[in-house]
Amino acid sequence: MVQQYQSPVRVYKHPFELIMAAYVRRFPHCHLVPVFVDSEVISERHSEDGVTTVTERRCKVEADAPRLFKRMAGLDYLYFLQKNTLNRLERSLHIEVTNETFSSRVMVHEICNYTVHPENEDWTCFEQIASLDIKSFFGFENAAEKLAMKQYASNIKKGKEIIEYFLRELEEEGVTSIPRWAPPAPPPAARLHPPPVSAPPVHAAPPRDAQTDPPAAPPDDKLDADYIRRYLGDLTPLQESCLIRLRLWLQETHKDKIPKDQHVLRFLRARDFSLEKARELLCQSLTWRKQHQVDFLLDSWERPQVLHDYYTGGWHHHDKDGRPLYILRLGHMDTKGLVRALGEESLLRQVLSINEEGLRRCEENTRVFGRPISCWTCLVDLEGLNMRHLWRPGVRALLRIIEVVEANYPETLGRLLILRAPRVFPVLWTLVSPFIDENTRRKFLIYAGNDYQGPGGLVDYIDMEIIPDFLGGDCLCEIPEGGMVPRSLYRTAEELESEELRLWNDTIYKSASIFKGAPHEILIEISEASSVITWDFDVCKGDVGFHLYHSRRAPAPLAVPRREALTLGAHAITSPGANNAQLIERSWVLGRDYSMVQTALTCKEGESVQGSHVTRWPGSYILQWRFHSAPACSASSLPRVDDVLASLQVSSHKCKVMFYTEVLGSHDFRGSMTSLESSHSGFSLLSAATTSSGQSQSSSTISR
Repeated sequence: MVQQYQSPVRVYKHPFELIMAAYVRRFPHCHLVPVFVDSEVISERHSEDGVTTVTERRCKVEADAPRLFKRMAGLDYLYFLQKNTLNRLERSLHIEVTNETFSSRVMVHEICNYTVHPENEDWTCFEQIASLDIKSFFGFENAAEKLAMKQYASNIKKGKEIIEYFLRELEEEGVTSIPRWAPPAPPPAARLHPPPVSAPPVHAAPPRDAQTDPPAAPPDDKLDADYIRRYLGDLTPLQESCLIRLRLWLQETHKDKIPKDQHVLRFLRARDFSLEKARELLCQSLTWRKQHQVDFLLDSWERPQVLHDYYTGGWHHHDKDGRPLYILRLGHMDTKGLVRALGEESLLRQVLSINEEGLRRCEENTRVFGRPISCWTCLVDLEGLNMRHLWRPGVRALLRIIEVVEANYPETLGRLLILRAPRVFPVLWTLVSPFIDENTRRKFLIYAGNDYQGPGGLVDYIDMEIIPDFLGGDCLCEIPEGGMVPRSLYRTAEELESEELRLWNDTIYKSASIFKGAPHEILIEISEASSVITWDFDVCKGDVGFHLYHSRRAPAPLAVPRREALTLGAHAITSPGANNAQLIERSWVLGRDYSMVQTALTCKEGESVQGSHVTRWPGSYILQWRFHSAPACSASSLPRVDDVLASLQVSSHKCKVMFYTEVLGSHDFRGSMTSLESSHSGFSLLSAATTSSGQSQSSSTISR
């Protein structure tokens, strides 16, 4: 397996020429890196104009490995080839390193770049990309890979320290600035009659305060090392690499609408920085957020009055670490009454709104306290907990809430303080604990009786002046007292079921499963030319192909139970039911009975696609999602093992998409009639651009 590393952008607040003067002092050897024994210049080439210098070195590095590895390899030193390309005019240094030792067994490739900061020409940026591929190493490939990555990560940290050491050394020698390179003056003959030259523009130096502040944004939307440390915390080089690579993948598949870096980092931490596992979990969560309109929950959802009166929870200042503090008086809450009065879905939305508010408060506290705060503290008071709280439907609702929160808000709980746990608590804990992630369970602190008042109790985590009055403190806590929900507010099972269906089925998105040979198709009848068909879909599982067809003849009518129809003004959208019935009849011929009016798209798992199509003619339009499989290798007539295994696996799996379509009348469309390629977007719900074609990000070719 190929191991990859990508660094954040490291910014030196010194000019490029001074950084280069410090860099060359690393050679031929550096006492700050004991394993770097020596280096020799193999060749050095200069361009005729003096702009470019290419230097090739052979570097000797001590094999910092256990004695067993050294004896198996039969050597004590490793040799690497380094090629440096210095461009004085562009003020850049490109470094490329490959291994000479074991080049047939191991492939090491590293690329480093020193460039001028795009927002401040007196600062220098450094980036680093590396890959390691161990093909064979005497049967110890995994051990050698782990050892190499460990050593590489430790050396990465030293890189900036070395440059800063030599910068201080230069300063002690009185070298604080180096003039920029300028082309050599022309010969005297050429200067007998020099043409008039206007004075060069004078650039005012930035104020002193501006030079000490970090850049407002990472260059080219890349993550800056100082930004990571300030807003995300201290990460190891390999953890930084995982964050950057996952962020790049999101930018490629979801364009500019990606989650915030703090949110992406939570998913990486939840999966121990396993890139593949974190990406899978994050994609599922993004789809869930989009389908249930979670991004707009705080602005769109109005809490029922029952929650205002009887839900005994609320935010209360912050703990000693600056984390937002949420207090829940579970023992005073009538969980059975709330479930009977509201249903599971309303309680779930209440918890989701609490989590969304917690994310917002974490960002606010990060700015206030000047250090990264990515999670909150929850204090649960169990005084009054009894067997009524173990009512089975209530426990079921609690388990479902835990499941949703664990999947979509990982690593948001920094600490859970459970106070005044009664004797019935072990029963509840036995039911709930199996559904809580092990890493989350480690954050639980449980106090029975009044143990929380002594050493190691609340005062260790919360300042005395903000301990609530009902826990023996002096701070007034504005949280409802709770109490029993009146039976007059209870709702019947039929009412609750209808409300739950309305809450979660009242979404603009629909889901469809796609099998090989059984595409999912939607029929759109257009009665008015120049109407606009818009679509927005996420590929939840597998790879799919997306097609848009036009036909002057309507498909054969389907049975009513197998179709869902939605009439929008003069247009109708029809979708087959779960059976994925074919709208395009097998007897139809492409080009005669129907034609493709939109360039086919191949969409990978995890991608989010938005697009639109301006129609020229009325008639039947068919949106089709079909199963897509990679073509088999054509170099050999024999099937590959990978192809056989893939075909066997596909037969038991399916593709899944979540989609939304809408037809805009020509009088509502104010955009251009020219065509654009479909674009990929993501993370939030279909924005206002869905209903305003003037803001649409994409459109397809005009139908003919």
